[in-house]
Amino acid sequence: MALIRFASTVAAALLGLQMTANAQSVRQPPGPPAAAKNADIIAKERINAWTVGLAGGLIEGAPLRLAAEIARVANEEDKLHVIPIVTTGATENVNSLLYLRGVDAAIINTDALDEYKAQVPSIDRRIVYILNLFPAELHVFVRPEIKSLDDLKGKKVNFNTQGTAAAYSGPLIFSRLGLNVEKMFIPHQVALQQMKSGEIAGVVFITSKPIDAFLKGRWEPGYKFLPVEYDSRFEDYYLPSAISSADYPSLVPQGERISTIAVPTILAGYNWPKQSDRYARMARFVEQLFGRLDRLQSPGFDPKWKDVSLRANVPGLARFGPAQEWLDRSPGATVGLSR
Repeated sequence: MALIRFASTVAAALLGLQMTANAQSVRQPPGPPAAAKNADIIAKERINAWTVGLAGGLIEGAPLRLAAEIARVANEEDKLHVIPIVTTGATENVNSLLYLRGVDAAIINTDALDEYKAQVPSIDRRIVYILNLFPAELHVFVRPEIKSLDDLKGKKVNFNTQGTAAAYSGPLIFSRLGLNVEKMFIPHQVALQQMKSGEIAGVVFITSKPIDAFLKGRWEPGYKFLPVEYDSRFEDYYLPSAISSADYPSLVPQGERISTIAVPTILAGYNWPKQSDRYARMARFVEQLFGRLDRLQSPGFDPKWKDVSLRANVPGLARFGPAQEWLDRSPGATVGLSR
């Protein structure tokens, strides 16, 4: 009898569990209907179909701002979705363009390619240029007692934080000039204060002029920009340029020009196979951007866009096929299609 009662108890317990499970299953909300699932899949496919990843740079840097402005004019619902991406700077952008999933284009300084020549001998076939943007000028700004570049030898010179154009290109340029200095890589805002106290002899900026720190800052007499002459040492990646009184009226005497060099900044793309989906995305990106470049040259965008020429070449790199085809179809165009 005890055994029968035990079996009955177990059976009742199992029946209770089964009833509870059945009740719980009844109370569970139904899943989304098939139509809703299909709509979700369609939405995912639509937003991803024409997405282009654009590597910009540091969040406080000019390249990321340019990438954001490109996205503002090129994006169009259901036609193109450009996503600007924060990176750690010029070299990282080349790395991202070569290896990072989802990156189709990048804003890079041309001399950043120098580091990859030995590691990636075929880099000039894997990366193409879309647009030659504008140059980033070299600014060598020094204390009053520094009279020439040679006076900087052995002294502390700041090249901004790692990842910036100055931190990469600055030491490379100084090496070509034969200048052995004590390199520092701290934020320029800090370095400028240390320069005023005499701890640092000079700072190196590489960015589009004018720079607010020199345009709006207060500097005692004697602080100045040093000239850097363009010669055969810089013919591979750089351009001749100048800093004038029009750029910095409080630091450069009226009518004077100080020679310097500039690092070209380009919009580059990965050279995807012609029949691939990624190639098609980049071709549409070119159509949207080139056809609307005049919008970038209107108020509200970086004034440097007004200096951009669609037809400017980039030594050592081939132009992306659809970009060249667009130019061939529009022989009179120098900026956007509506000009």
